Amino acid sequence: MKKKLVAMMMVLAMAVGTLSGCGSGSGDSAGGADSAKAGEGAHLNFGCYVYSTSFDPAAYQNASWQGMRWGITEALFKFNDDATISPWLADDYQVSDDHKTWTFHIRDGVKFSNGNACDAQAVADSLNRLFNVCENTEYSSTPRQYIDMASIEADTEANTVTIVTNVAYADLRGPLCFPFYTIIDVEGDLTDENHEGGYTTSVIGTGPYVLDSFDELSKSGELVKNENYWDGEVPYDSVTMLFIEDDTTKAMAIESGDIDLTENVTTISDLQKLEDNDDFYVSKKNGVRIGFALVNFEGILGNDTLRQAVFMAIDGQTLCDVTVGGMYTYGPGVIPEALDYDSDKLVNPYAYDQKAAIKLLDDNGIVDTDGDGIRELDGENIVLEFDTYKNRCLSDFAEGIQSQLSAVGIGCKVNVMDSDTLWMEMQEGDYDLTNSNWITVGTGDPEAYLLNWYGNGGENFFTEDNTDATNYCKYDNEEFNKLYDQFKASLDEQERKDLVVQMEQVLIDDCAVLVHGYYNSTMISNASRVTGAEIPAFDYYWLTTDIKPAE
Repeated sequence: MKKKLVAMMMVLAMAVGTLSGCGSGSGDSAGGADSAKAGEGAHLNFGCYVYSTSFDPAAYQNASWQGMRWGITEALFKFNDDATISPWLADDYQVSDDHKTWTFHIRDGVKFSNGNACDAQAVADSLNRLFNVCENTEYSSTPRQYIDMASIEADTEANTVTIVTNVAYADLRGPLCFPFYTIIDVEGDLTDENHEGGYTTSVIGTGPYVLDSFDELSKSGELVKNENYWDGEVPYDSVTMLFIEDDTTKAMAIESGDIDLTENVTTISDLQKLEDNDDFYVSKKNGVRIGFALVNFEGILGNDTLRQAVFMAIDGQTLCDVTVGGMYTYGPGVIPEALDYDSDKLVNPYAYDQKAAIKLLDDNGIVDTDGDGIRELDGENIVLEFDTYKNRCLSDFAEGIQSQLSAVGIGCKVNVMDSDTLWMEMQEGDYDLTNSNWITVGTGDPEAYLLNWYGNGGENFFTEDNTDATNYCKYDNEEFNKLYDQFKASLDEQERKDLVVQMEQVLIDDCAVLVHGYYNSTMISNASRVTGAEIPAFDYYWLTTDIKPAE
């Protein structure tokens, strides 16, 4: 399988070097002709972004996502596109009156890919290992972020797992959908002394595919069919997962036929070309992701007048429709309008109005005194530090905002970096604006996501001495905090939705978060080779058994 991976990488490298002069868009090439059906059976070439060199859910968050996205691991439950929940490895559950004791029946007959039973004891061992190693080693996943676990115990006779939590949960199935809690076989020693951090690079899961090899340098891997898969036929005998970082390269690779499937081509001209070509099927969905910029309240944007003017100077509709070509749908709230949270009730007092932004600045003495085109505050030129990275059009938003702010006399320096560096800068508070693309209802509702603006009098501010905190922007609003406390304590679904709307309005009124828009995810397939390639609203699930060779 390693030979196949190396060969595929060489084909792609040659294609990238020559495609700029071709552009036939036929979807056929010598390399691609062998991709749909390899010698030993059906084969798929999937070009995608790779966020991790590990698949161990305890290693760090991106590793847990990768195992699930590649079809290697599964969780007890999974999300449907409408955020409802379906059984997966668990097929039934019971909950106590106080919503702190949850008992899950594990589906009978499920095996890990190595043939070991995925029964109640194996599930309890997997979850206990996740919590234990993350709290006592260098592993950096944070499973307590979503589940405040007290105990996890197995009843082998009943084939059930009982999870007792320290706080009540409206529905614990939601958090258990999150990739942290994927179930792996922990029998034996999973440490790898040769790998930084000591965590294993590969895992044994229950998904339709098995990791056969992975090259950490190229971030590409080979998957093979799980012969012990429990949920129907596995359509491909083997899959090459090829790391392609650049969106245009993804588009060129699928056009040339060197790959059969790819995800999230966000270069507008490339995506439009694929959508206009009947040789390819483009699945697009406005799901649960949002593009936004955190505002550092301990920096210059802590000034209310300046912050309000910045928001009024930004034409979000044009940025979504023109700058990023419809890859995002504009809206002011922090929850996508596609979700059922009454977005129509929100009012934006700081909607785009360039003239009003200029007047607000002028009236408050934030003016350009030396004629250099940049206004000053407290005697210093206003030059915002905007950190961004090149994924899901984030750097395009940053550059568009830079131009729009310049028109009202506000300087803005765009700093493009990789996502790891951006994350460190965000933790250190070394920014004025920093943008990201996040899932808003990763556990079924926005409780964990909204925690990013919960200040609690500064107790939830992230610092080097408070690394369990989740508020990186140092925003602290007493009304928001009170609403969030009510939201977290409530077990009533409608009350929780009403509180979300109120929290959103507080954030809008405070100009607390600069919303870019709601992301339209995409998955592109070669129509003559692949069928069933639909992008899910929750992009935890990329490679599934729904994706099959075309007839």
